[in-house]
Amino acid sequence: DLYFIIGGCLIQAFFLGSKKFQGESYRFLGNLIGPTIYSAVEFGMEGFSFFSSPHHLAYWGISLSIGLFQELKVKNSGFLADLFTMLEHVVRTCILAIMYGIFEAMTEEKYNSIGLFLSNSSHVFVTVVIILLGIVIGVTAVTGDRYLSLLQATAGQLRKYSEWFLGKEILSAAISDTDTLALQRRERTVIFMDIRGFTSWSENRTPETVVNMLNDYFERAEQIWVTSSVIKTKHTADEIMAIFPSELDAVGSAIRLNYEISDYLKPFNLTAGIGINSGYLVEGLIGSKEVKMYDIIGDTVNTGKRICDQARGGEILVSQTVFDTLKDSLIIGEPRFVAAKGKSEPLKVFPVTGLNI
Repeated sequence: DLYFIIGGCLIQAFFLGSKKFQGESYRFLGNLIGPTIYSAVEFGMEGFSFFSSPHHLAYWGISLSIGLFQELKVKNSGFLADLFTMLEHVVRTCILAIMYGIFEAMTEEKYNSIGLFLSNSSHVFVTVVIILLGIVIGVTAVTGDRYLSLLQATAGQLRKYSEWFLGKEILSAAISDTDTLALQRRERTVIFMDIRGFTSWSENRTPETVVNMLNDYFERAEQIWVTSSVIKTKHTADEIMAIFPSELDAVGSAIRLNYEISDYLKPFNLTAGIGINSGYLVEGLIGSKEVKMYDIIGDTVNTGKRICDQARGGEILVSQTVFDTLKDSLIIGEPRFVAAKGKSEPLKVFPVTGLNI
């Protein structure tokens, strides 16, 4: 009997734990796994006499009660959820009183009913103490659940804020390895995009109108990044900067971005240009001892910005470096030379119209 009870309990615990981990709730049915396994085995040996044993009926009654209260707790919130949590723990602690009462009834005929059992003052004392203990444990569980919910909500908010400043990829890497945030020389591909004529357009609009337009603009760009390998994005006024680990995904994302944003900006009589460059840069936390931010620095970044400045509305320009890496995969227009601030020689750029893959 003991082996079947322990086995049933382990299977029940595994089932309930795995379902909770998966975010599913089968509390009521899950709490009946143990008694079902035990009852099936015992019924096969004892037949209907199995149900004449009070401890068997108690096992089922307790399991049904705990399962019901757990299920109701999940499906409710606030006061009702707290109430069902407390009732669950009172039932758990009352297992001691119930089994004590069954033992007394089986060994002492004068205690073979609840009334006779409670006629003994020591029995009353033990029962009341056990119920009060259940209430105390229930209050503790409710308090613990509240603090856990508050902690989870706070952790979720902090994670969201961290993702805004670091990006999901960098944050995930930094959690497992803090050295990820240290300044390092890396090879990256950088996309810059900004709106043509945004300053003059915004002069005649209210700040609220401008902000709403920019929020929708950034939101549409965000939908593109979700399906890409982007490492980090940064918004500055109407400009978007995105860092990618490879040229191919960067160009593919830029093509989708250009299509989406061009369609969005058309009703405003606005367009946007995109510039892409790749190469080595310095990436990591930059700032003072007290205030730091994750950023990228280097000529690769500056050149990408200059190329973006020269892109016409609706145009994607890539640098010579990007073209050399992806020349077999790019569909390009006529290359041209553009003057770039801070460069002694003009830059050769290539307008991209698609990918040949």
